[in-house]
Amino acid sequence: MYGYGMDYTYIMFVMPAVILSLIASYMVKSRFAYYDKVRSSRGITGAQAAELLLRANGITDVRIQHIRGQLSDNYNPSTKVLSLSDSTYASASIAAIGVAAHETGHAIQHNVGYSPLALRSSLVPVANIGSRFGPMLAVAGIILGASAQSVSSFQLFQLITNIGLVLFGGAVLFYLITLPVEFNASFRAMTILRQTGTLDSTELIGVRKVLTAAAMTYVASALTAIGSLLRLIVLSNNRRRR
Repeated sequence: MYGYGMDYTYIMFVMPAVILSLIASYMVKSRFAYYDKVRSSRGITGAQAAELLLRANGITDVRIQHIRGQLSDNYNPSTKVLSLSDSTYASASIAAIGVAAHETGHAIQHNVGYSPLALRSSLVPVANIGSRFGPMLAVAGIILGASAQSVSSFQLFQLITNIGLVLFGGAVLFYLITLPVEFNASFRAMTILRQTGTLDSTELIGVRKVLTAAAMTYVASALTAIGSLLRLIVLSNNRRRR
C-alpha cells in the first residue's frame, strides 16, 4: 500500500477525516469568538444560565463550578458537577450561554436516565485503554509479522495485531456512542433556552451556529477513529495475504 514514499491507506482512510477535523476546529473557534462578543439581552452569565436551566428542570443536586481553560466545559455524571471554563462561567455572551446550556443538557440527560449517556460513561475505561494501547499493539503486530520467519511466530504476531484491533475497536465504539449524546444535549439546550425565554429567537440562531460547529468536531473525531481502525485492518489483511 505504499508508493513513491506515500502511505495510501492513510490518504484513503485517515486524511479526509483529519482535514474535516481541522475545518471543524476552525469553525467552532471562529463562531464562538464571533458570538462571544454578542452580549445576551438579559445580561446573565453562563453560570447563571446553567443554574436557571437546572432549576427549570427540577434538578437541585448538580453543583456548578468554575474551571480554568477555554472551552473545557464538561459535566461529570459520577460526581454531578457541571464545570464551566473561563470562557463560559462569568461571560454574558450568547456563545457562553449556549455552551453552558449544552452542558446543562448533559445534566438533564443524566437526570432522566438517557441510556446513551450511561453507555458512554461505562465505556470510558475501555476507550482510555483502547485508544492508548490498541493502535500500538496493532502496529507492532503488523511490523513484527512482516518479518516473521515461521508460521508459529507469524500467528503470534497476528494474535497481537488482533488484540490491538479489538481494543481500538472499543475506543471507536466510544466515539460513535458520543455522537447521539452530544447531538441530543445540543437539542435539549436549544429547547430549554427557548422554553425558558433565556434567549430570544435571534440569539438562538447564534447559539445554534455555535453548537452545530461544536457537533462537527465530534463527527470529525469519530470519522478519524473509524478511518484509523479501517486502515489498520487493511494493513493487517495485506500482511496476512503475503
